Amino acid sequence: MNSSEEIAVSGMSAGRSAMRMGPAELVQAAAMARRFYLEGKSKIQIAEEFGVSRFKVARVLETALERDLVRIEIRVPAELDAERSDALRARYGLRHAVVVESPAEAEETPDPENLGEVAADLLGELVNEGDVLGLAWGRSTIHMAAALDRLPPCTVVQLTGVYDAGTAERGSVEAVRRAAQVSGGDAHPIYAPMLLPDAATAAALRNQTGIARAFEYFDKVTVACVSIGSWEPGISTVHDMLSDEERAHYASLGVAAEMSAHLFDAEGRRIGRDLGERCITVKTDQLRRIPEVVAIAGGQRKAAAIDAVLRSGLVTSLVTDTSAADYLLTAGQAPKPALSRQDPDGV
Repeated sequence: MNSSEEIAVSGMSAGRSAMRMGPAELVQAAAMARRFYLEGKSKIQIAEEFGVSRFKVARVLETALERDLVRIEIRVPAELDAERSDALRARYGLRHAVVVESPAEAEETPDPENLGEVAADLLGELVNEGDVLGLAWGRSTIHMAAALDRLPPCTVVQLTGVYDAGTAERGSVEAVRRAAQVSGGDAHPIYAPMLLPDAATAAALRNQTGIARAFEYFDKVTVACVSIGSWEPGISTVHDMLSDEERAHYASLGVAAEMSAHLFDAEGRRIGRDLGERCITVKTDQLRRIPEVVAIAGGQRKAAAIDAVLRSGLVTSLVTDTSAADYLLTAGQAPKPALSRQDPDGV
């Protein structure tokens, strides 16, 4: 996740335009540039060393850049697309956007595993000692947790129930345990399905001791990691858990995306609120109050869903791939900045 900057400072061998400077000017400019770019000295320190004003130092450094005496190269790892990342961050008003090169052999596959690896590095940057890290169910968050190799001491809490309680050891429960193991902090998993048959059953489960203890941490979460699903088989956990009749009902409401068992239309408005009452999950107003919500989602099949969730204002940062990014950078009218955390539907 770390970019590197290479500063090339040359003397008499600089470009043709630099040769318009006299030899003494060239030598002095090269020395000042070396002090500033390579040794990290301030302009005031350089001015004192050479017996000139700091304004002259500034002019010399500027001239050195203009005349190709100094060349600055900004390089990031080949799998990261810095230009798309910055454009995506600006378009959606995100705090962080990291775009990863899409695997050529898996263009139609949502959430390539390398997204989880990059997200793991990003969490290593964002999480501070004493934070409460929340993890929602999703293949991408599971991949992220598996790739974690560093985290400051923090508490880790599960934000949603699991897709299938019988696979908890291979799913979000294990992801919470893995993150807590890496950080050395406490783990608060949720041993319950994400979706229940009715609201009464869901309410009863929320009151169970272990689940209630995890829910107590929801308002303390400082960094959350979530997945995004589009409304189609195999791409949305909620879609796959519902009956055909229920799917048709929510489709008629205009559902375009789901995140943490909450449904959104194409404009980022939350719909199907009754479904939330049947789910073991963090509430949208709780997500909105979390300082940093990182979504991990990619692939062409999820691109429109990612756009919808970003328009909700619930997400502050995104890890995605070039396939989804190309869609997002041209998807309709630019949305309101996400950092305002505005609520488009008054949830």
